[in-house]
Amino acid sequence: MTAHILDIRDLSVRFRTEQGPRDVVTSVSLTVSPGEVVALVGESGSGKSVTALSVLQLLARGQGSNPTGSIRLDGTEMIGAAEATLKRMRGARAAMIFQEPMTALNPLHRIGRQIEEVLNLHTTLDTAGRRERIASLFREVGLEALTGRLDAFPHELSGGQRQRVMIAMALAGNPRLLIADEPTTALDVTVEAKILELLDTLVRERNLGLLLITHNLAIVRRHAHRVLVMHQGRLVEEGPTERIFAAPEDDYTRHLIQSEPKGHPEPVAVDAPTVISAADIRVSFSLRRNLFGVTTKSLIAVEGVGLDIRRGETLAVVGESGSGKSTLAFALLRLLRSTGRITFLGEDLRALSGRALRARRKAFQVVFQDPYGSLSPRMTIGEVVGEGLAAHGMEPDRQARRARVQAALVEVGLDPEMIDRFPHEFSGGQRQRVAIARALALDPDLVVLDEPTSALDRSIQSQIIDLLRGLQARRGFAYLFISHDLKVVRAMSHRLIVMHQGRIVEQGAVEEVIAAPREAYTRALIDAAMLGH
Repeated sequence: MTAHILDIRDLSVRFRTEQGPRDVVTSVSLTVSPGEVVALVGESGSGKSVTALSVLQLLARGQGSNPTGSIRLDGTEMIGAAEATLKRMRGARAAMIFQEPMTALNPLHRIGRQIEEVLNLHTTLDTAGRRERIASLFREVGLEALTGRLDAFPHELSGGQRQRVMIAMALAGNPRLLIADEPTTALDVTVEAKILELLDTLVRERNLGLLLITHNLAIVRRHAHRVLVMHQGRLVEEGPTERIFAAPEDDYTRHLIQSEPKGHPEPVAVDAPTVISAADIRVSFSLRRNLFGVTTKSLIAVEGVGLDIRRGETLAVVGESGSGKSTLAFALLRLLRSTGRITFLGEDLRALSGRALRARRKAFQVVFQDPYGSLSPRMTIGEVVGEGLAAHGMEPDRQARRARVQAALVEVGLDPEMIDRFPHEFSGGQRQRVAIARALALDPDLVVLDEPTSALDRSIQSQIIDLLRGLQARRGFAYLFISHDLKVVRAMSHRLIVMHQGRIVEQGAVEEVIAAPREAYTRALIDAAMLGH
């Protein structure tokens, strides 16, 4: 039996691109032992995920030229291994927890069936045994509420629930090594703390090895035994966690450690007008209908919520997955059916429909969490940013529209000469800047920011926060900011509302709520955030 569950020696990976070969990983060596947590950190594009995908040989054959070096997993050489060997090793010896559950889960298959596929490959359990095993896995990852909903599709779950289903799938084959690629990015702080505690328990009790890829250095400091820092495809520093944080030797490592959201937004003008006001918002979803189409069972997602946001103000909405944060935002924008009063710039949004509502929509825009999934891969960024202008009949002249798009790119810190490139040619932070440019090109009054920085590195987060604050100071946008990261909330927001099970349980000025929460639920959220961040 090898001393290391994973032993990588001199791994190099080269991609073929239109501009020619590009080295994305160069001479990387690392080990993971049973019972050890090794963190691999670095900014987007540093080669972390490529290294992780290489372990199970998951790089697309047409994308990466055959990796060179050696990757021994539980004593078996993975580079050049036969397909039968790879199939045997994947899931049973090592499993991956991916960052994007909506990409990793099959949208056409029910969640129970997807986990059963893993059990079919790696166990001899019968149908009843598989169901009991799934129920046990769900209890382990905090999904007790879904044990009776194995027929649910991924799109019917919240982002945090989908990620926990991914973790359950990874555990289903009882692997000796877990490769966790940003496993808590989509999770709120309380669930993040539970998942990390679960992973710690699995490492300790099952003697698992864990290769943890994350941009959250506070998580690394709390949970990893060793840290490896990657920059431009190379390892620039490695060592015991406490030594790395206490006395980093490399300039890049020091840059990573010092990067975190700072500062505060500009104060709101005393006479700033109200952009959006809402009262008694209620959203329900039909879970079951009878033969006549009448709802017999429903889920109340938002109940009795009211709020207002002024020009130049950021209102943050925090709460666990499934608390109703995003549902509330989409109801306010008339993208979901709801009841209650919604007033936008003094106009009753309920009174608008059809063409009048579509015309009003240009005044409120959304920047989504996932900069990869929210941009069409078939469109250039010029087409992405200009699509709204065309849809609303703004700048009908092509050249004038192109100039306006380029001006928006400049405003978000991108080179206007990039206008004809496609999204895949940009980093995650650059893609999020494109998404912001798409929103501001229409000169909106309200921008909904739905976890706009959670998928980004800390250093990139800081840049995006500075960008959003600067745009607000210049343009006077009102922001509705949905987030689970309280450090980002403090740097971005003026006021804060806390949601739990569809209701507002606490609200007030950000610093006041964080410093002296009145509700036990808010205290639990803040404690979890401070523990993980």
